Amino acid sequence: MAVGQVSFPQMNPIAGISLGTTNAGIKQTVRADILVVQMAEGSSCAAVFTQNAFCAAPVHVAKAHLSQSPRWLLINSGNANAGTGASGMSNALFTCEAVAKLVSGAATQVLPFSTGVIGEPLAVDKIEHALPNAIAQLAEENWTAAAQAIMTTDTFAKGATRCIEVAGEKITINGISKGAGMIQPNMATMLGFMATDAKISSALLQEILSFSAEQSFNRITVDGDTSTNDACVLMASGCSAAPEITAESPYYQVFADAVLAVCKELAELIIRDGEGATKLMRIVVEEALHDAEAVQVAKTIAHSPLVKTAFFASDPNWGRILAAVGRAGVENMDLDKVQLYLGDVCIVENGGRAASYTEQAGQAVMNKEEITVTVRLGRGVATQEVLTCDFSYDYVKINAEYRS
Repeated sequence: MAVGQVSFPQMNPIAGISLGTTNAGIKQTVRADILVVQMAEGSSCAAVFTQNAFCAAPVHVAKAHLSQSPRWLLINSGNANAGTGASGMSNALFTCEAVAKLVSGAATQVLPFSTGVIGEPLAVDKIEHALPNAIAQLAEENWTAAAQAIMTTDTFAKGATRCIEVAGEKITINGISKGAGMIQPNMATMLGFMATDAKISSALLQEILSFSAEQSFNRITVDGDTSTNDACVLMASGCSAAPEITAESPYYQVFADAVLAVCKELAELIIRDGEGATKLMRIVVEEALHDAEAVQVAKTIAHSPLVKTAFFASDPNWGRILAAVGRAGVENMDLDKVQLYLGDVCIVENGGRAASYTEQAGQAVMNKEEITVTVRLGRGVATQEVLTCDFSYDYVKINAEYRS
């Protein structure tokens, strides 16, 4: 169940980007588990991928095909095609060829993506059989269906959209993502697919996506696990009437900010849907020497099972947070300068418990569904925020029964 009120947004179609879904019966037969995305000829494409050394076969193939002017994406849920060796690579390539035959394209123009159980062979026969129907469903309006097709343990479909104006013309940016567990992005622990009708080069698109992913998907964690599979793709069809966005364009930053906003919204939705989550926590580290230090401290807190279980219990056991700060690896930290807040309640200052702190005040914050933890290190001016969620009984149940 999601933390907070969430709903799938109304998304405008994006000219030049079509989406089609179907069910192949890979793991279930209730909803779609195949998504095909078609880009207009001449589209630009950028992507970021997981840094897990055991990355899945489709990741290897998608990386290799990214420079070959891709026109199609093929996504399946229910099976990760990871840890499958040479046969997994053959199966990933086979699915690209199967798409290419149906659309009269080249297999190298297809980027494959898979998500689901690791170590099981991909049912390529089921995918091949289902592909004609997915392609027959291709339409620019199918964003909701696309978001549903890529879900695994997600409890709701995730989407975000922004519209900007460039020289009097409208540009739209839509994004969908999946992810609820195995979330500790090392770019990227989720599947995300974003598209726009802007005219922009692949090189600039990659620059914008890499920055946006670092500031959004790399600032979230559910459980500290980096996936073998996942990736984020940003496509640009170039079908808008707006002028091309270049590095020198006065609209470059407006566009980049809109992409970042979509990424941040999708990232937050992943945390709101964290497996078994009942609370969303914003871990804000201020007055760090540099951004890397701030992220390091924030993630140490966010990854701590003791911190996360205390939040599930609504227990203001602030010693667990303090201990996480202390083991975050900050060199020469002046404890007397460290301040720790739960919401606006000061818990720690001058090297110990704040004189003004009361258990009642701390409890009032911990009873909330969304909580901000602020750490001020007193070392510099850098500030970073990491989003995480609590660990509940359901997290264990979901992952214990994942293959059932």
